[in-house]
Order: sequence, then structure tokens, then C-alpha cells
Amino acid sequence: MPIDVMVSDDLQLSRCALTALLERSDDIRVVGSADASLDALECAETHRPDVAIISFEGADTDAIVIAEKIATLPGCRSLLLASAFSRTIVRQAFTSGIDGMVQRSAPPRQFFDAIHRVHQGERVFDAELTVAALANGGCPLTLRELSVLEYVAQGDTVLEVAARLHLSEGTVRNYLSSVVAKLGARNRIDALRIARDSHWI
Repeated sequence: MPIDVMVSDDLQLSRCALTALLERSDDIRVVGSADASLDALECAETHRPDVAIISFEGADTDAIVIAEKIATLPGCRSLLLASAFSRTIVRQAFTSGIDGMVQRSAPPRQFFDAIHRVHQGERVFDAELTVAALANGGCPLTLRELSVLEYVAQGDTVLEVAARLHLSEGTVRNYLSSVVAKLGARNRIDALRIARDSHWI
């Protein structure tokens, strides 16, 4: 049975090229495509692909949120594709339900291998990229605390952070209180300053 794949890419030429590349494989079938992240969720709900490939600019956190939601659909797994990934994006993807990340510079063989491995239930993250993103450099915060702090740094409210990370508002507040205590900060703003000055976020 072929692997049913959906492609999401904002750029039409890129989306068409990606679709053409995938259709060269005998065991992959492209069942849908979308030209924006929000459309990708609707497309995935309609076509229920085995693997949804979300191609995006590496700093677009909205793509992470959409990929997480797609990964919660029954039988659907998500794979991110970008030219480069920021440390924040890698950390958020790795600590969420996203199944893998592939850089656009990867050879087609590696890309196809990632699709097959994700379809088989593996998580596919480049080891060097992930180690660099997850290395705390003496940071006392957990990955989840860092994720919460990074969203707050982007201007998200407690309610928005809770929605993004599928947590209760109380849990997010507890994480923030823990961050302030661990960093010896006066408040959240001071905690953000300490984390930024230390290059943890």
C-alpha cells in the first residue's frame, strides 16, 4: 500500500516541485496540497494523509502549531521541511507531538527515508541540529519551562501559551513561577532578561 502524503507550502512553485518529486516514488501517493498553514489543517482533516509535510520558513511558529494539531489526527503524522530551523523551533518541535524535521538541503534519498521512517512510527530529527538546540549551556530550566518562556518572550498571554502547549492556564502559571524562582528573578520580565542575556532563548 502506498503512503498517502499531503504537502503544504505557501509558495506555488515550491509546492508543485515538491509534489512532483514525491510522485516519482512508486510507494508514495500525494492525496492533497495546501498553500497556507491554516489551509493545511483543513486539508489534513479532509484527506487524512499518513504523513503531512509542512514546508515553511524556519522561524514561523504558526507552522509548528498547525503541525502539532495535524499530528493529533488519527493515523496522521507530521514532518517539517525548511531551509533552516531556529533553536526555538527545533526545541518546540522536539518537545511537541511533531514527528520529524528535514532541511531543504537534504538529498532526496534522505527526505524519502524520513517520510518512510515517520510513517513507521519513528521520530526523525537531525542529531546535530537537535543537540545544538537542546543543549542548555548551564541553564537550570527544563525544556518545557524554556518553551513556555519562549512563547511569553514572543508576546503570548498565559491563555495563548496554554492553548499552544495544550496545558491549563494554572499549569502555565506554575511553570512561570518555577522559572522566576530558578533564575532568582524578581518577576517574569526579569526572568526573560536573564534568559536572553544568557542566550538560553
